[in-house]
Amino acid sequence: MSVVKFIFSKVFVKQLLLAVVAIIVFAYLILTWLKFSTNHNEQIKVPDLAKLTFEEAQKTLEEFELRLEILDSANYNPDYPQFSVIDQVPEAGSNVKENRKIYITLNPSGYRKVEIPPLVGRTRRQAEPTLRALGFEIGEITYQPYIAPDEVLEMRNEGRKIQAGEELPITSVIDLVLGDGKERYQNSNSEESEEPEKEITENDAE
Repeated sequence: MSVVKFIFSKVFVKQLLLAVVAIIVFAYLILTWLKFSTNHNEQIKVPDLAKLTFEEAQKTLEEFELRLEILDSANYNPDYPQFSVIDQVPEAGSNVKENRKIYITLNPSGYRKVEIPPLVGRTRRQAEPTLRALGFEIGEITYQPYIAPDEVLEMRNEGRKIQAGEELPITSVIDLVLGDGKERYQNSNSEESEEPEKEITENDAE
């Protein structure tokens, strides 16, 4: 049988059709497997984890077949409960695939603490910017008799005298006790008042 006759024979056509069907079936199976293994077009909407505890967030994500990963704690936010979720990546409402990791950041237990700098003996102009730069708030300003005006004599927090080197949470209110400078004028006035009296006493003695 010649090649041309074989090509147009029923046997060849039948085998060709079987081969085409086999290829189509094989391609369909491959595409189905890929679709199943990659969850093609199957996405999960990320739930909102804000203000949930770690245990609550973990349980919620497990229900959505998602995984949880903790990032480092952020700065303390008083609007969120302690140790609750303060941030998450991806954001709530994002579409992700099954088994995707959701990264969360937990709210710490409070503001981080900062060491009190040595400001006693410094001026008010030096002390206030230093304290504000560290995150503290300036509270009540009071004065005591002292020769140097506006020199820091004491620092207080909630009525308690504090020392350099102590640690207080950021945003703590620090009261300053300053010198009023009046003692200098009082001393100078008393010296001036004494000198005329001395002169008068000497003239009288003559």
